[in-house]
Amino acid sequence: MADEIIDESEETEGQLAIDVYQDDENIYIIAPIAGTAPANIDVQITDEVVTIRGERKSGHKAGEEQHFVQECYWGPFGRTFVLPIAVDSEKAKAQMKNGLLSITIPKDSRSKTKSLKIETG
Repeated sequence: MADEIIDESEETEGQLAIDVYQDDENIYIIAPIAGTAPANIDVQITDEVVTIRGERKSGHKAGEEQHFVQECYWGPFGRTFVLPIAVDSEKAKAQMKNGLLSITIPKDSRSKTKSLKIETG
């Protein structure tokens, strides 16, 4: 069995936490990204996938040995989410407010639920 070689110099990427929900018209993605300027966030969307990437930079210059506790993640982060239904990516919008990234993606009209009336006869 061969030993796996791990490149320690390669920077790791933190996983971004998200909430995803829907209503009749849209899919919504919410991500807490406090401490990151909107200019440092990249949101890419297709009709099938949303990818969010960014970088959170530390607001201080203390070294590892100077910390009592270091629980905050500093560095690059990202998340890719496969959309569960068809969407209209051309009409998607993103907004940042109070450290919360909100993405609204309209559903494709073909993916909306339709109720069928059952005929008798």
